[in-house]
Amino acid sequence: MRLSRRAMLGGLAAAAAGPALAQAPEQPVIALSIAARPIQHFEARSPEKSRFGQLVFRGGLVMSGSHPRFGGLSGLWRSADGAALVAVTDNGFWLTARPRYEDGRIAGLEEAQLAPILGSSGRPLHRSRYYDTECLAMADGVAYLGVERTHDILRFDWAREGIGARARPMAVPRELKALPGNRGIEALGVVPRGHRLAGALLAVSERSGAEEAPTLGALIGGREPGLLQLRRHDGFDITDLAFLPDGDLLLLERWFKPLRGVGMRIRRIAGETVQKGAMLDGPYLIEADLGQEIDNMEGLSLHRREGRTVITLVSDDNFSFLQRNLLLEFELS
Repeated sequence: MRLSRRAMLGGLAAAAAGPALAQAPEQPVIALSIAARPIQHFEARSPEKSRFGQLVFRGGLVMSGSHPRFGGLSGLWRSADGAALVAVTDNGFWLTARPRYEDGRIAGLEEAQLAPILGSSGRPLHRSRYYDTECLAMADGVAYLGVERTHDILRFDWAREGIGARARPMAVPRELKALPGNRGIEALGVVPRGHRLAGALLAVSERSGAEEAPTLGALIGGREPGLLQLRRHDGFDITDLAFLPDGDLLLLERWFKPLRGVGMRIRRIAGETVQKGAMLDGPYLIEADLGQEIDNMEGLSLHRREGRTVITLVSDDNFSFLQRNLLLEFELS
């Protein structure tokens, strides 16, 4: 479906709280209706329970879209106040939407649109070798996108062009370019202001080595670019990351086997330990499995709401009827 520029931008231009869903050249855009069933309890067998580890469950959604391109949510960003949401699918599309709340709990996504992510030539990524888009970070009006299999990082001028921005490939350390084919860059984050390495981009691979071996990461740009490692535990792989305002790092981790089930963890790593040459590790804030409302959790974002830090997670359903598209919100206790 091809919409006019006015129709494409009308619902998005009001996002003034962060790197905006800004003006873009006219291009194919899919107006999307998202059906959302609220998740009232993170653990159905304990409906009275709201605290899980160091997090408090705030609500969630089971989502389905009106177009077959909806799904595969692998990277996530929310504006500073949470009013705007951008996600990437693992088949090369942007998803933009506005979260809707009822009685303080997320109730749906409105004004949703899908648009193809554009390469440097204007050709959609899903028609190129960059089709496997896995992670998203935004800072200072710039969107960074990690591409698995080719092990690339693409940069977009989001503040000026929004979903019409074209990719500009970034220089990536050769060690990242040598990652295993389907175990590549899965997590991206920009080191926040106030940190010694503010402005650097942190890229982390899903799993760069053996089952229990540490995985590879890299600081790109900034004052001290270089490689680092992150410890892995119990077969969990890294699927996303985000920095807290104080510089601490949150890591989303996932264990997934199609015939065995799925698990999820979130780990907190002290910000002062993030530096080249480091071996990063830290305590877990939450751990969940199929006894709770999770799926193949792959996207993580942070924002502030009513003075509290809210963690938003999304799942990648791999476009399979056996899996679900989930959006979950937690409050950091």
